[in-house]
Amino acid sequence: MITYQEAKDLLHSMTKGDSLLRHARTVELVMRAYAERLGQSGEQWGITGLLHDADYEAYPDQHPNVIVGQLRERGEEEMAHAISAHYTKWGVPYNTLLDKGLLACDELTGFVVACAQVRPTRLQGLEAKSVIKKLGQKSFAASVDREEVKLGAELFGVDLKEHISFIIAVLQQHQQELQLEPQETQV
Repeated sequence: MITYQEAKDLLHSMTKGDSLLRHARTVELVMRAYAERLGQSGEQWGITGLLHDADYEAYPDQHPNVIVGQLRERGEEEMAHAISAHYTKWGVPYNTLLDKGLLACDELTGFVVACAQVRPTRLQGLEAKSVIKKLGQKSFAASVDREEVKLGAELFGVDLKEHISFIIAVLQQHQQELQLEPQETQV
């Protein structure tokens, strides 16, 4: 199996932007936590989350085919398949829990981070109901595909509100690293 360090090196060889690197890390953390909860391989799930958008910045017109091809060359078919399926409109079937987990965690984790970034208290005190309310505001984080969020939760078999709460809880454990801790107020 690809090592975590090899995966990080692969990510950093194609991704330089802080925002996309943070997105990769947040999806990795949520995927690892779900793997633990579901008795799956935390390393496999985490690396899949870390690498799912690795080629997006360098090869936007070929995404996700570059990273999928590199993983297949390394014999990582399960990860490659999950990454090739992390957007429903690509028409790739969802065969495994890993496939469904990545779909469910990708778009929504990014949306939760967007919700946190506009709050002075960031992740602290953020609740699922607030995230759901923001999902209803089409102008907020307009690039987030709300249908993907809904389909992801359905395919993964999780209640949307519980899923959001789980993501928030995972991210709160890493808020300092992710630079999502409450902002200090100036007096």
